[in-house]
Amino acid sequence: MCSLRLCLVHMMYNSINVVIALVCGMITAFLMVLALASSDWLLASGWRQGLFEHCVEPSSPKPLPFQIVADTGCHPARDEPYIKASAALCVICLVLDLIATVLTGLGLSNNDPNVKTRYYRLAVWIMTLALIAILVALILYPVFFAQELQTSNRTLWEFGWAYGVGWGAAIFLFGAVVLLLCDQEEEEIYYKERTIIHAENDSRA
Repeated sequence: MCSLRLCLVHMMYNSINVVIALVCGMITAFLMVLALASSDWLLASGWRQGLFEHCVEPSSPKPLPFQIVADTGCHPARDEPYIKASAALCVICLVLDLIATVLTGLGLSNNDPNVKTRYYRLAVWIMTLALIAILVALILYPVFFAQELQTSNRTLWEFGWAYGVGWGAAIFLFGAVVLLLCDQEEEEIYYKERTIIHAENDSRA
């Protein structure tokens, strides 16, 4: 068996890693909700565009972007494949992140090392898929939007805070994946060391 000090240090180190990963997962979910709910992904004079709606300000100069005819206020998003794909990928990221965060919490609350490992391993894979989904969405959106600039009727466009929030969610998600991976590596090293110590004690006896 391992010494009491080694066991306590190991448990404390792993708990800190997993707790931080759990918090990162929660923050990611919160940020994704903000990004999905906002129409401030792209901004221009009198115009705001998000994943599910675009908004026309009262002072918006005519003609409106993309030859749209609309009254002041918010309207459903344009029927563009890249907007729908980006929205779907962001929703997928949110759902996967919530599942992975729950699995991380279940692993943290479980006392069986084997069950913990299974929960954490599954959470890592799911979080990795969520990270890929949000990264594809964040790259896809501006790349395909750039192809519409000729019909945008605006000379100046900028990314809004909601797009930046999406990148913030990706960063926290990446941090959670790294922390869980480090925890798994430390777990493997710890059990190898404990096995060696146990074998040495048996041989001395």
